[in-house]
Amino acid sequence: MSVHNNRSESSGVRPRVKIHKLYVRLNELAALCHHDNMKWWTHPKTGKPLKRNKGELIALMHSELSEMLEGVRKDKMDEHIPHRRNEDVEAADLLIRLLDYCGAYGIDIDGAFRDKRFFNLTRPDHSHEARRKAGGKKF
Repeated sequence: MSVHNNRSESSGVRPRVKIHKLYVRLNELAALCHHDNMKWWTHPKTGKPLKRNKGELIALMHSELSEMLEGVRKDKMDEHIPHRRNEDVEAADLLIRLLDYCGAYGIDIDGAFRDKRFFNLTRPDHSHEARRKAGGKKF
């Protein structure tokens, strides 16, 4: 349902999404992803909880973006899930890492997503007029 997608044309019509349900699901997905990834939050020999480094976890999210970029650059299929494009799989990896992080640290991704999305819809520096000005955001 992408607005700009090189694989399909956009209709220019805003997608209809039940917004309130989407936000509730982000926190649920964060809890699920964190549960699924508990093996990375416990010591493999002792089973004791690990204190993870937030900087390292954020760097791992960045690595997924880099892998996604490489998938785009090489336009290749994924090695582990061969019926999927590498770009798609790495996007999923990024989302899993992000939601795991949110679940682990109790981040209200539902509320933050909602608030940031609505803020971005009205922020003056994102308007076409502001972007055309000298010093405006070009991308």
